[in-house]
Amino acid sequence: MADMSLQPFQFSLAPDKLWQAINPWTWNVEGSQLGFINVNIGETKHPETERAILDEVGSYGRQIGRIGDALEVLMAHFDTAALTQKERDAFKVLEGDLAQIRGIKARKQ
Repeated sequence: MADMSLQPFQFSLAPDKLWQAINPWTWNVEGSQLGFINVNIGETKHPETERAILDEVGSYGRQIGRIGDALEVLMAHFDTAALTQKERDAFKVLEGDLAQIRGIKARKQ
């Protein structure tokens, strides 16, 4: 019989800290409280480095957006003939996601 053990579900309405950052630029990148919701984006061995990157380079969304922009350039010049169908499909999915992101950005600006 298969192992049917369940992972424990963790949910807390009580904050870990009794303060709340209002300015999003001063939120602790290791986990912040947003109203009644506790957000934990994981552990990092170098929180000071991560904070400096966010402050000096840009948010995770901005960094991923720039990577997407660069990938689009590379994909436009890449010959997919030698790829398998599954690999070509992965390119198509990413192209669709990037196009959808461009549409959302255009709509919000």
